[in-house]
Amino acid sequence: MKKVLSTAMLTVLTLCLWAPFAFAEGGDTKFTVGAYLAIGSGLAMGLAALGGAMGQGRAAAAALEGIARNPGASNQIFTPMLLGLAFIESLVLFTLLIAFLLQGQIGGIMG
Repeated sequence: MKKVLSTAMLTVLTLCLWAPFAFAEGGDTKFTVGAYLAIGSGLAMGLAALGGAMGQGRAAAAALEGIARNPGASNQIFTPMLLGLAFIESLVLFTLLIAFLLQGQIGGIMG
C-alpha cells in the first residue's frame, strides 16, 4: 500500500511541476483554464466515489461483524449504520454538485 501511495504522490507531484511550463509562451487561454476545470472536476468525482465506496464498505463490514458477534444488538447497530452510510453518501453527492458547478464554469469560459 505504501508503494502505491508513494507512486501516486510522485505522479501528482510530477504533473504539478510540469504544469507551469505549459504556460511559458502563451499564458492562460480559455482552453487551458477550461481544461484544468474539467480535469479538476473529473478528479474530484473519482476521488469522492473512491473514498465514499471505501468508507461505506468499511462501515458496513464493521456493522455486520458486530451483528454477527451479537445478534441481539442488531437493532441498536443497524440504525446508526444506515445513518452513517447516508452521511457518507451525502459527501459524495456534494462533490457531484461541485463537479456540475465546475462544468458550468467551463461552459461559461469556453462559450
